[in-house]
Amino acid sequence: MTRWVLAHRWTVALVWVVLTLAGGAMSGSTIDRLTFESRLPDKPAQEANDALAQRFSQTGGKNAPLLLVVTLPEGTTADSPEVRRQWGDLVAQVTPQGGRSVSYAGTGDDSLLSEDERTTVALVYPPANPSNAPYEQSLPAIKKTVEQTRIAGAQVELTGQPVLSGRDSGAQRSPIYETLIGAVGALVVLALVFASGLAIVPLLMAAAAIPTTFLLVRGVTGITDVSFIVQYLVALIGLGIAIDYALLVVTRWREERNKPGADGPEPEARTEAIVRSLASAGRAVALSGATVAISLAALVVLPVPFLRSVGYAGLLIPLVSVAVALTLLPVLLYSWGDKLDRPRRRHRPDSRMWTKVAQLTTRRPALSALLSGAVLLALAAPVLYLSLGQPATTTLAQGGQPARSFDRIVDAGFGEGIARPVEVLVGADGADAMKDKLSGIDGVAGSVAPSDWTRDGRRIVDVWTTEDPSSGSGRDTVTEVTDTARETPGALAGGGPAQDADFIDAVYGELGLIVLFVGLVTFVVLARTLRSVVLPVKALVLNALSTCAAYGAVVLIWQKGYGSELLFDTPAVGAITIWVPMAVFAFLFGLSMDYEVFILHRIRETHLDLTEEGVRDTVVPSVVTGISRTGRLVTSAALILFLAFTALASLPITDVKVFATALAAGIIIDATVVRGLLTPALVTLLGRSNWWFPRSLGRLLVTSPAGTAGPRPTPTGQDGTAGRGTAPADPAARTREQGRV
Repeated sequence: MTRWVLAHRWTVALVWVVLTLAGGAMSGSTIDRLTFESRLPDKPAQEANDALAQRFSQTGGKNAPLLLVVTLPEGTTADSPEVRRQWGDLVAQVTPQGGRSVSYAGTGDDSLLSEDERTTVALVYPPANPSNAPYEQSLPAIKKTVEQTRIAGAQVELTGQPVLSGRDSGAQRSPIYETLIGAVGALVVLALVFASGLAIVPLLMAAAAIPTTFLLVRGVTGITDVSFIVQYLVALIGLGIAIDYALLVVTRWREERNKPGADGPEPEARTEAIVRSLASAGRAVALSGATVAISLAALVVLPVPFLRSVGYAGLLIPLVSVAVALTLLPVLLYSWGDKLDRPRRRHRPDSRMWTKVAQLTTRRPALSALLSGAVLLALAAPVLYLSLGQPATTTLAQGGQPARSFDRIVDAGFGEGIARPVEVLVGADGADAMKDKLSGIDGVAGSVAPSDWTRDGRRIVDVWTTEDPSSGSGRDTVTEVTDTARETPGALAGGGPAQDADFIDAVYGELGLIVLFVGLVTFVVLARTLRSVVLPVKALVLNALSTCAAYGAVVLIWQKGYGSELLFDTPAVGAITIWVPMAVFAFLFGLSMDYEVFILHRIRETHLDLTEEGVRDTVVPSVVTGISRTGRLVTSAALILFLAFTALASLPITDVKVFATALAAGIIIDATVVRGLLTPALVTLLGRSNWWFPRSLGRLLVTSPAGTAGPRPTPTGQDGTAGRGTAPADPAARTREQGRV
């Protein structure tokens, strides 16, 4: 294919120019077509929330209420006629047209009054718009009114999860800023790697891949809803992957051009260097793209449109990046590669540092495996304490007036769950009985059922828990409330906590089958390419441990709070947002497998070369060569992805920060502890069993146990003869002379 691409290079270049310009020109309108909706079709909580939105003017449901609170001076109670009148007038004033609210002044319900009768709370549900800031239209006026109001000399305060979460401005930032940050960081790394004009080449590939992916995403938006988060994933993860794949190919091309007899300006020499580079590095890129796409298929099969859309976009990112690396990049290298590789000098393919690391690891493989494995398990251990759910409201309440106001609500005994009630829709005649029934459940802090929350013969009952709904006990109470409510024929139970429970079931209900599917397909692809049974199994196990270590880092930083404020100036969230672990698995499993593929592909190449030359014990020299010639590449690629994820973490969306933290931690852990130490140690310990590949399995996978990883002929030598030339007697020296990825 590479020869065809080079023969039609102007056509190939023109196609990519058209795609890039079209994607760039339409990227703004593509972003405008993205949605903030997060639905769960055919789930009971979604049915309840849809009914609430339809009957009650888009109020409540998954959207938490605003909370108004006032604590009166000693000697004054909220039950006094004048206070009730002022309080009722204020609540009515701040309730937008079409909205609904409830207060002690209107219902006299004790659930909204503290035991000493000095503190009272009102719940206000403005009509919501379908965005990441549902109350952006009404909230500014509500804030202004509340700030100007005092009752019995006490200042009224506004709080609630929509205020505490920071999602009250509605301002959405374009991904351009973060992409530029990531690109500048990548350019610095590439400049250090190449020390020539070649540093710009991977960035040019990313500049073609990202707009093209946006163009394809626009097509997807015509078929299904696509989440607004996709714009950041395409821009930043696309940046990292496109650069990584181009880096691999350019590094190999430069290695081929530095071989004696292959560095001439003749078209034949330039073509041969590119063909040989793509035959090896191109195969590794294609395999890496396939593994990333396979892992992202886990999101596509989920019954959650939001995550499915992330999966669709995720699939496009590696596929477009592979296409760019295998078509546009060869054209650029053929036409401009030598001109950009200035100053021209011979480059040592082996990294001195990684050669020493590999030699040390292979000299003491058992000790290296034990120590690095212990570090990996220690990093993964916190995953045992992973808690799924929306961030606990008390963890959002860190500093500022809204935070202090919510603390006052909790201290007054209203219960943490008042920030996110369960909303039950029931026949109007049975609402009072339902309220009394649900109030008696252990763990319920309060409930209300205002008579004016009635439409078309249906009435809303709000119920909230003593503990936060994201906590273990709070979640148990929510489950009991929803189960009890649904026992009544025709009753629907929704609200944010109920939808969270359904979300967990939808995303993780079939987790075992999804992981098995991804693992099995990945094994088949790796086994077919590497002609080994042991290496793919080892890769899958290490990838699983690496992903768990990333989860562990997220638990420590975001759930427990060890570093969230220092690193992100954001308090711990107490629970990991439900969609994050599954999305991290889908992306990280494939991305980290990239590095495993790069390393194992190079180790296998060296093994085949040495075997052809009659070397019997190929394991240690293969590992040393593989690590020494991919260590610098993997480190650079990982650093570029890390910088892209760091830019992603700068977005003012806590869920995205958590997601980016997991990816960044996982990539760094994988590129250092796993691929730099544990992989070479285990390959050394496994010895010749690394290459075990039964013929029966080869026939099943439509391949053969034998096979090569790339073309064997060496370019014509300086003397005009073909072949390998005179090989050194020392196998280690011989492997260092053979240029591979």
